[in-house]
Amino acid sequence: MEWGGLDERQICWQVNGRGGQGLAGCSFLRGVRKRSRPPRLLPSRPPAAMSTFERHIIKRLLKGFVLFVGALLVFFIVLHWVEYSDDFLDGGATIWEVFTVFYPNYVPEIIRLTSPLALFLSCIYLTGTLAQELQLVALQTSGVSLYQLMRPYLGVGLLVTVFMFGFNGWVVPKTNEVVVRYENEYLPGNQKSVQTSEIHRRNGPNSILSVGYYDADRERAHTVSLQQLAGDARLARRVDANRMEWDDSLEVWRLDDVTRRTFVKGETQRKRTIASLDTTLQVYPRDLARSKNDVAAMTIPAAAEYLAALRRSGVGGLTRPLVAYYNKFAYPFANLLLVLIGVPIASTRRRGGQAVRFAIGLLIAFVYLSVQKLAEPLGYAGTLSPAWTAWLPHLTFAVVALLVLWWARK
Repeated sequence: MEWGGLDERQICWQVNGRGGQGLAGCSFLRGVRKRSRPPRLLPSRPPAAMSTFERHIIKRLLKGFVLFVGALLVFFIVLHWVEYSDDFLDGGATIWEVFTVFYPNYVPEIIRLTSPLALFLSCIYLTGTLAQELQLVALQTSGVSLYQLMRPYLGVGLLVTVFMFGFNGWVVPKTNEVVVRYENEYLPGNQKSVQTSEIHRRNGPNSILSVGYYDADRERAHTVSLQQLAGDARLARRVDANRMEWDDSLEVWRLDDVTRRTFVKGETQRKRTIASLDTTLQVYPRDLARSKNDVAAMTIPAAAEYLAALRRSGVGGLTRPLVAYYNKFAYPFANLLLVLIGVPIASTRRRGGQAVRFAIGLLIAFVYLSVQKLAEPLGYAGTLSPAWTAWLPHLTFAVVALLVLWWARK
C-alpha cells in the first residue's frame, strides 16, 4: 500500500527514523490502522434493576422511619402515662401490670397512628440533607429528573402502605381487644357503650327482639320480649321472659320465667308458662352491647361480618362503626401521599435548613390530621356517607400531592 508514492517502509523510515524496526514499530501506521479498523461493537448490558444511589436512599429512608417511629412511640407512651397514671392507679391497676400488659398491647395502635408522620419526617430529613449538600443539584444538573429521584421514595411508600394495611387490618385489632378491656376496667368514664337499655333488634324478616336492660359483662338480658309477626303485619306470637342469658358452650340463649302467647285471628290468645327455655336467635351477645370501639378491636373480615349482622338485626345508628371500618382501608394510604408531598417540598434549598423543613412538615401533617378529624363528625351525623368520610381527606391531599409535584422544580 502506498501513500503519496511512498510505501509503508519508506514512510516509517522518514517519520520515525527507525528503518530496520519494521512495521510493528511504526506509530504512524498504527494510528492509520486503528482509524481504518471498523468499530468494535460491545455486547449490550441490561440496565441494573436498582442503582447504588437508590439502594442508599431506601436504606436511609427506612432507617429514619424506624428511628422516628421509636421516638414518637416513647413520646406517646410518656404523654399517655402522665395523663392517665392517676386514673389507672385509682382504678386498681398496678404499675407492673400497666407497663407489662397494657402498654405493650398499646404499641401497635401507636405505630398505626404515627407511621405516616414518621415516614413523612424521615422523607423530609433525608431529602433536605441531600439538598443542603447539593447532591440533588448535581444529579439534576447531570440530567436526572425529580421524578427519577422519587423512584426509591415511591417504592418505600408503597411498601409501608401495603404493610400498614395488613398491620392495621389484622394485627392491631388483636391487641386493641386488650387495650379496650383495660380502659373500660380501669379508666373511669371510659365505658363507651352506645346502648344498654331499651334495645330493639330484628331477629328475622318478621321477628323483633326487645330487651329492657342488657348486662354486657355477664351476657345477660332482663325483661325480654320476642315478637313474631304474621304476613299481614299482625302479631302472631309473643314470648316474654324475665331473664335471658347466653350459654357459650351450647351457643344458645336460655330464657327463664317464660310466658308464651299465641294470637289466632278471630280467637282469644293462648297462654302458656314455661320455667326455662333454650332457643337460638339470629341476635348474638355482641349485637346487644355495641360500643364506640367495637370495630377497632376487630379484624377486617370480622368487622364486615359484624356490620352485616347488625344490619340484619335492624340496628340503627351504624355511621360510627362504618366510618371506623372504612378507615381501616383508607388510613394506610396516608403513608404514600405524605411521601409524594414531602419529596418536592424538601428538595429545594431554603434558608434555615432542616428546622424550616421540619416546621413545614409538621404543619402539613397537622392540617392532614385536622381534616380527618373534622370530617368524622360529619360522617357520624350522617351529613357525609361513611365511605366518603373515610376517603375524602385522603382524596383531598392526593390532589394536593399532584399539584405540589406539578409545581416542583423538575
